[in-house]
Amino acid sequence: MRRLVVGVTAVAVGAALAAGGYVALRHGPELLRSADACTVQVDGEATTLELDQAQNAALISALAVRRDLPARAATIALATAFQESKIRNLDYGDRDSLGIFQQRPSQDWGSATQVSDPYYSTRAFYDALVDVDGYLELPVHDAAQEVQRSADGSAYERHEGRAQIIATALTGRAEAALSCEVPDPDDSGQRLGDDGLTENARAVRTDVRRAFGEIPDGGFAPDGVTSGHAEGSAHYDGRAVDFFFRPVRPAQTRDGWALAQYLVARAAALDIRTVIFDEWIWTARRSGEGWRDYEISTSSGDQDILLHRDHVHVDVA
Repeated sequence: MRRLVVGVTAVAVGAALAAGGYVALRHGPELLRSADACTVQVDGEATTLELDQAQNAALISALAVRRDLPARAATIALATAFQESKIRNLDYGDRDSLGIFQQRPSQDWGSATQVSDPYYSTRAFYDALVDVDGYLELPVHDAAQEVQRSADGSAYERHEGRAQIIATALTGRAEAALSCEVPDPDDSGQRLGDDGLTENARAVRTDVRRAFGEIPDGGFAPDGVTSGHAEGSAHYDGRAVDFFFRPVRPAQTRDGWALAQYLVARAAALDIRTVIFDEWIWTARRSGEGWRDYEISTSSGDQDILLHRDHVHVDVA
């Protein structure tokens, strides 16, 4: 039986934030919950994020995955975003600085509207980062400073540890490492559209494609689906989408975990109820328990499909 992955206590959270945003866990996985927040635990270290921070961190990491950049690139971007905006999409800043990375239109980063768009601003950051010669070999704060040209480049260094924990999880290098405690969304009562999805399910599919690009998906059809899933499945209501990562190999599993944890990080914004992948399940209703073992009652059939080793399942209210 796998252990549960859950949140950090308010006491531990406070200590973590006071010490720069993360804490080493020396007494095993006895983590407690932090309401309406996300916790990331990797290799005995943990950090917490508020929900809006987690949503932005997930996007920053997803766009690195989409470009096939190493996790270190996401670490650099996250450390920069922590220093510049606390990973929040600010509509103010020093002089004309705006957005997550506090980019300045007057310094040719783009228009005010563009740098205020997290997708645009993150892509612009990575465009500049990959042009830095040898950025992967530079210390994180030096690489960040090469991009940002801030008054004090050393300030990025304090965020490196926390950024690395988050990047490791959100690029799929650690399984079931990020969990968020969120309210269970109310039933939407939405009907199937022409594509066989409800409005909420369609929004998830659109959101995933915007962040990760084209990922093979299914579990829905224009006239709805009536078979092929467990009794009572959200697929029959058009409330579920499956994203496929086949064949089952380490690289595909890593990308699947990047998506699965992205979806958990954005669950509150997208009215997500359930995420299942690679024998793990997270639900909004029991989100205080974090990721749990996903178990099935039969040993017959394709276990990679039944245990969701080859696809990420997500369903919505």
